[in-house]
Amino acid sequence: MLSYLRKLCKHACTLIAATWLSACGVAYISPAVDQSDGNVRIVPLNAASVLAANASPYQPKQLPNVFFQGTGTGSGLRGAVVSPEPSLPPQQRPATLATRIPPEVAPTPYQIGVGDIVLIATKPEGDTVAELSELLAAQNSRQGYTIQDDGAITIPDVGRVQLAGMTLEEAEDQLFQSLIANQIDPTFSLEIAEFNSQRVTIGGGVVNAAVVPITLSPLRLSEALARAGGINLADAEFASIRIYRGGTLYQVPLTAYLAQADLQQLRLIDGDNVFVDAAFELDKAQAYFEEQITLAQLRQASRIQALAELETEITLRAAGLAEQRTNFESQIALDAVDRDYVYLTGEVMQPGRFPMPFGRSASLADALFSEGGFTSQTANPAQIYVLRGTQDDQAVITAWHLDARNVANMVVATQMQLRPNDIIFIAEQPVTRWNRFVQQLVPSLLTTGAGLAAN
Repeated sequence: MLSYLRKLCKHACTLIAATWLSACGVAYISPAVDQSDGNVRIVPLNAASVLAANASPYQPKQLPNVFFQGTGTGSGLRGAVVSPEPSLPPQQRPATLATRIPPEVAPTPYQIGVGDIVLIATKPEGDTVAELSELLAAQNSRQGYTIQDDGAITIPDVGRVQLAGMTLEEAEDQLFQSLIANQIDPTFSLEIAEFNSQRVTIGGGVVNAAVVPITLSPLRLSEALARAGGINLADAEFASIRIYRGGTLYQVPLTAYLAQADLQQLRLIDGDNVFVDAAFELDKAQAYFEEQITLAQLRQASRIQALAELETEITLRAAGLAEQRTNFESQIALDAVDRDYVYLTGEVMQPGRFPMPFGRSASLADALFSEGGFTSQTANPAQIYVLRGTQDDQAVITAWHLDARNVANMVVATQMQLRPNDIIFIAEQPVTRWNRFVQQLVPSLLTTGAGLAAN
């Protein structure tokens, strides 16, 4: 009986010693925010004080520029070849051709002019033949008298006789008077052998360009074109006959000319220029469009080549950007990049460090819940702290205290901006502290009791 009392006394002493050790903090030490040394200042975190907490300056670290660069549009179509200028002018399809007919000219007798050749014929009898032998020789050889630049001809034994500007009848009278004056038999006949003083030019779309003389009979448009071999055009729809007279340009569409007899009988006068013109030539138009197609194909081939080069350039640039980004992400994974961190301790789900994001600030809620948050089974929601050294003296600590027993106060956690090297601490529940104390104490008591029992 005495032995049992001794053992019981030893157990009581052991229990008292364990309780004393716990009170001294040897058996279990519970972390807490202590401001007894004067270096820690606890500030309640609410809607007003969070403004002061966020007032401290902070410049978030930025991602490298490579994350903000795009491939762009390249350096342009370097391979594009400047196509040569077309050698053929464009053939514009004309509108309906207007008809502008020259005014009708009243018929007048032919007037002898400079360059005309006249023949004088006499009766082959008596002395008159002998007197006019040279004239007859000229007639027989078809060599007449040319109206010279002063408008006169020279007749042997008669001299110079002015004939220019006269009609054939007037010229005969003038010649008659000259023969009479020189006592020469005036029996003769006068005719024009060659008409050279009045002419019309024909050109353009005809078989042969020509100079058509005007004779004693009026020269009609159809006759003048026939003298030039006729019209030579592949397409009459857009052709016209243009007459340039006295500084004015007249126009007769070829289709109208072929359809109307009165247009074919237009009378031409000295100095008229007739030109058959094709306003739209099919062969030239075909050649022009063939050339344009060739140039378009050249430009298209050049552009395809340039686009291929541009695509290759953009692909290489995109690959380079992707490689730089991958290298940076690998450095992040290997912790080879200088970053800002916030540290989590206490009753959080995952104690450790929380990397602050690039380019923006992080809130207390970001750090807590991105790492799993905390559980009310062990964590004390009334004791959530953000420990931060002051800007001037890091030895002075401000403990921003958030009481989250009212869950509505967690809104402040979303507004509280973190700074590099902040420490987020959540204290334990009182029951958690006692439970942990017991967990450490009971094994010691069992060990001690087993030892006493053995003794």
